[in-house]
Amino acid sequence: MCLSIPSQITRIDRSRNVATVDTMGVAREASLDLIDQSVDVGDYVLIHIGFAMNKIDEADALQSLEAYREIIAMMEEEELQHLITQSDRCTGRGEDA
Repeated sequence: MCLSIPSQITRIDRSRNVATVDTMGVAREASLDLIDQSVDVGDYVLIHIGFAMNKIDEADALQSLEAYREIIAMMEEEELQHLITQSDRCTGRGEDA
């Protein structure tokens, strides 16, 4: 399964037809060779295997990013709960105690 997280264009190199995008704080390059819409710095795009595929509405992008943040927060909370549960089983004593 492939998730396409909205990415905001932060820079465009027209000579290479490549955009630098910000994907939830991670900068990466994406080719603009396959997108059939004009894009500018500040636009949001969906990327698949290194290619910008679609330009998306900012409101939709922000709503989607918030949903991803909520999922990540829940995953982190579940992992924290797992670690707490595991540590509750550890007495810190040797096996013969």
